[in-house]
Amino acid sequence: MSREASGPGSGAGSGPAAPGASPDDACVKLAGRLADAAGRVVMRHFRTPMAVAAKPDASPLTAADREAEAAMRALIEKAFPAHGIVGEEIESRNPGADTVWVLDPIDGTQSFVTGKPLFGTLIALLDRGRPVLGLMDLPAIKERWLGVAGRPTTFNGKPVRVRACKDLKDAWLYATSPQMFGDLDFPAFERLRKRARRAVYGAECMAYGLLANGYVDLVCEGTMKLYDYAPMVPIVEGAGGVITDWRGRALGPEGDGTVLAAGDAALHAAAIALLAGK
Repeated sequence: MSREASGPGSGAGSGPAAPGASPDDACVKLAGRLADAAGRVVMRHFRTPMAVAAKPDASPLTAADREAEAAMRALIEKAFPAHGIVGEEIESRNPGADTVWVLDPIDGTQSFVTGKPLFGTLIALLDRGRPVLGLMDLPAIKERWLGVAGRPTTFNGKPVRVRACKDLKDAWLYATSPQMFGDLDFPAFERLRKRARRAVYGAECMAYGLLANGYVDLVCEGTMKLYDYAPMVPIVEGAGGVITDWRGRALGPEGDGTVLAAGDAALHAAAIALLAGK
């Protein structure tokens, strides 16, 4: 049974019309169908014997990754043949289009291959480089976040909201792993970690959803790719949060790999200053 959220709209169309505009309902519904299709593939493989290859960056790759991305691409190409597609596992298609889908079939493949259910399918829609739709689906635990520009973020169909937390000493900080930071970024992360109430690791993409739900105050990460962070922009912003790179710049295709998300704007500003060494 699909957990996609529906909303008012024409039910047909070709996508966003103005830069940063809310995508039409046809794109929102398609995003739900993409997540459903990917989830069916992924769950057939989860906790079964599988071959795990290594990509050039040494990150793991399975047949489930490629099959799930292929399933999503087929649906996009049928519904919107003019749209671009950028995915983690398959070569990009028309990436210079005004409207581009960004796909990560399994975010958290290390969790996936070791039987840990905290992995997700990530889907974003870019309108001239601006993420205007983000969907995060955790099929093993049946949890889904949907962020759409101009609409409240939903968790399993119900609106969610970040919480207030202005002081770093009170902030719960999440990162996938301290090992994700490069040599130049790690000292900056350590400054933030030492000032936060507590750092927690291992939630994978789910950390951003927990922030949107008001359980987490900060998510700070490095070495991220477009398909890792683009879906998080509408999810975090639609819940009232702030998400940028470590310099406070908007996240888009030209990102430097750093991401800082906060539920409170004052907390975000304090964290940005600390990361910069101020």
